[in-house]
Amino acid sequence: MTAPLDPAAVLSEFVERVAPYDPAAGASPVAVLGVRTALGEATFQLSDHVLRAMCRALEVYRDPEDRGDCTACGGRRLDDNLHCLDCGRLHGILGQVIADHARRVAEEAAREHSA
Repeated sequence: MTAPLDPAAVLSEFVERVAPYDPAAGASPVAVLGVRTALGEATFQLSDHVLRAMCRALEVYRDPEDRGDCTACGGRRLDDNLHCLDCGRLHGILGQVIADHARRVAEEAAREHSA
């Protein structure tokens, strides 16, 4: 089980890490961000520098469960084995290798059955 995150504390730490590099330190804030969770609430006045840093950080974040798009249906729900939970196909090179092998086995079985 993972430890619960305190979003307000995480945001506060982010602001503290980024703020010292703000070239316009002391300027009026350009945004006010409020966070309210079961753990509490906090309000942050953000400078343009901190707000841009936060936006860049959010833009580059990728969920650890993101395994790309299914090449067959375009779905985004691929499991650990790259099996698409939407259309049932295997994704990528592994899926192609398995599908090719299954096709060859089926063709050989059909030839043996008809001979």
